[in-house]
Amino acid sequence: MKAYLLLAICVMSAAGQTSPALLAEKPGLLLSVAGDSHFLEIKDPGNRAWMLQSSSDLKAWADGPTHRVFNGVLRVPAAGADRKQFYRLNPELAQPLPSSAARALRLPATPFNYANPVFPPVFASQVGALDNQPADNVVTNTGATLGRVLFYDKRLSANQSTSCASCHQAEHGFADTRPLSVGFAGEKTHRNSMGLTNTRYHLGGKYLWDERAASLEVQVLMPIQDPIEMGTTLPIVVERLSAEPFYAELFTAAFGTAEINSTRISRALAQFIRSISSANTKLDIAQETNFANFTPQELLGREVFSNRCSTCHSNVNFTTIAPSKNGLELPIVDKGVGGVTGLTFDDGRFKVTTLRNVELTAPYMHDGRFKTLEEVVEFYNSGVEFVDGLGFPLPFFEKTRGGMNLTQAEKDGLVAFMKTLTDTSVTTDEKFSDPFRYQAE
Repeated sequence: MKAYLLLAICVMSAAGQTSPALLAEKPGLLLSVAGDSHFLEIKDPGNRAWMLQSSSDLKAWADGPTHRVFNGVLRVPAAGADRKQFYRLNPELAQPLPSSAARALRLPATPFNYANPVFPPVFASQVGALDNQPADNVVTNTGATLGRVLFYDKRLSANQSTSCASCHQAEHGFADTRPLSVGFAGEKTHRNSMGLTNTRYHLGGKYLWDERAASLEVQVLMPIQDPIEMGTTLPIVVERLSAEPFYAELFTAAFGTAEINSTRISRALAQFIRSISSANTKLDIAQETNFANFTPQELLGREVFSNRCSTCHSNVNFTTIAPSKNGLELPIVDKGVGGVTGLTFDDGRFKVTTLRNVELTAPYMHDGRFKTLEEVVEFYNSGVEFVDGLGFPLPFFEKTRGGMNLTQAEKDGLVAFMKTLTDTSVTTDEKFSDPFRYQAE
């Protein structure tokens, strides 16, 4: 008996709910399908080609079309509700199938505008001074397009199960809802995944919570090689991408030739991440209208923020140049920057992240210990540990008041103000979404 393979099958009910009928990886497995509109779902991390065969009696098999999996999953339409049919996938009879960007990806004929985002006047007038693009890797439309594909491609992990987007999900501000993300083999990472909104406008030029990455170009290659996160090597990734013909098209468009190497992978990923920009918020509208659209609660929160929080979360991107110590714990368990520099003064210092889209990026802090913004505000109000090197103005409040001592109205206002920094267009914009085709045509 030849080895046939059906990895998964799903039946779509009339109500539009998908129920997994089977998840198996067994040779010679034959399955029937009946009911409303439904499909076969092929789960194949190896991204191979399969011929779909069908039978009504398990005796005579009719050859169907060849389907190619491009990023781990492919849904193939099955028989209608008036038929009962058996299916099997046969890799031995699969026909040659061209691998082109048009077949594998959902990309527009003209690349999206990544290079020159349009911002509101106030944001545009201030953000230029924060731009951290290096001269040798300025964002281009074709470079960011390539970076977008790489960002969602699971080939970048050891078992081809995990992509950058696995831990940086667009719908959550390119962050992760888990306190600690889960790597390619199911092991938890050491820290919470940062949101990627407005990475192009982070000051200081260093990345990751402990700022051990000297540039974004360096940082984007670190998860690929991390033994927990993606667990592979750059030569393996280069080999895999070189074996996929559509990447020759994308690298040529981005860099002029089809050569694939780790430097180009790094530059393309960095370009895409820098293109994830956010300035379509209630606050940005308010700054153009003298805050006419703000509620009294949001205005109160803005005042509290200005007096309590704006030292560390300053400028139009609500971040600052230097890492800071916020008194999260005593004794200090995670040394943060101190673990990199070896300096006691740096123990407990971490990169100050942007507050743009902070409503979307829960849970919070480097270890994801706080589930809500209310918990974060209460921590700064009454839970800060008085440690050496505490970031200003926290020492002032701790020494003189034993904390910020905000009223409940002020705490509620502060949360309301931070929610005015939300830009949901970033979570739905097609140019930041997964570009792979998962539905057979």
